[in-house]
Amino acid sequence: MRGDEKQQGGMFSYVSIEERVPPDHPLRAIRRLVDQILARMSKRFDKMYADNGRPSIPPERLLRALLLPTFYSIRSERMLMEQLDYNLLFRWFVGLEMDETVWNHAVFSKNRERLLNETVAREFFAEVLETAKPHLSQEHFTVDGTMIEAWASHKSFQRKDGGDSDSQGRASFHGEKRTNETHASKTDPDARLYKKSRGSEAKLSYLGHVMVENRHGFIVGAMLTQADGTAEADAAILMADAMRKKRRGQRFTLGADKAYDSRDLVTTLQAMHVTPHVAQNNKNRRSAIDGRTTRHRGYAMSQSRRPIIERAFGWLKTVAGMRKVKLRGLEKVSWLFQYAVAAYNLWRIPRLRPAGA
Repeated sequence: MRGDEKQQGGMFSYVSIEERVPPDHPLRAIRRLVDQILARMSKRFDKMYADNGRPSIPPERLLRALLLPTFYSIRSERMLMEQLDYNLLFRWFVGLEMDETVWNHAVFSKNRERLLNETVAREFFAEVLETAKPHLSQEHFTVDGTMIEAWASHKSFQRKDGGDSDSQGRASFHGEKRTNETHASKTDPDARLYKKSRGSEAKLSYLGHVMVENRHGFIVGAMLTQADGTAEADAAILMADAMRKKRRGQRFTLGADKAYDSRDLVTTLQAMHVTPHVAQNNKNRRSAIDGRTTRHRGYAMSQSRRPIIERAFGWLKTVAGMRKVKLRGLEKVSWLFQYAVAAYNLWRIPRLRPAGA
């Protein structure tokens, strides 16, 4: 018997928003972890807000809402607010009731500016890392960097002295050699013209650097810098030094690809009591890594685990939207990068926990 298609709007709903989310949905485990982390950060939030005045959007809701674009590749805040209006799963994750009014995108942007700083992002990342601590390797790590395209076009990359205009006042750079010393982007002055490899296209970019542990590939260190030729080596040393301080001077291994095979980097790591497991670059040169390192079985193991870092970069660029960022300025892009790597770890923690834990 054919059923009738009657579209009669109901006045009440007898099913709560909690019941509509499947018990085994991946966001349930993440929501529990996020709630625990935000509870530990509550005292910091108290210091960021005044004791009186008009109540703002709760910072817990803001941070949970900012995780959704990372998990679900939502490209803008307007679209995020639209999804929150009718997507019950998103409402439940953020903490909005079924009939609660969704914020205007401008109000949301204005309120989140308070949290757009690297200190909050680093603390959130540290809390996520503390949650993942039982799964982390404490002795073997890998470091690498990736190019992150800035939200600025080539036309914005103009001479610092303002001499780019043609006779009609339009920007013209044809036939002119442009460098970061003589030119800067008018849209994003912190971005730098950079190409990852010889023969590739130069783009206005930043560099994102991460350190992962070799057991499960969790990101244990992250930083974002301006793009230049020495940034990767400098970031590797800084992240290795931060890890050395956490481990109170205990020795560990640090794997990296051929781009890190330089005498300065290797000797600096050795002076820090870090064992450099850098891939040898013997093409028309002498590698800084000799047989005293490569003869050990641990070196081969580090090299076999080194590609695990590419999984993190792949997720950050394709899912989290870090291939080309939509924020400008080193401070804001650095915040976004820190928050994205924290989201990467959050997404993976429940998958490693035993059932029912």
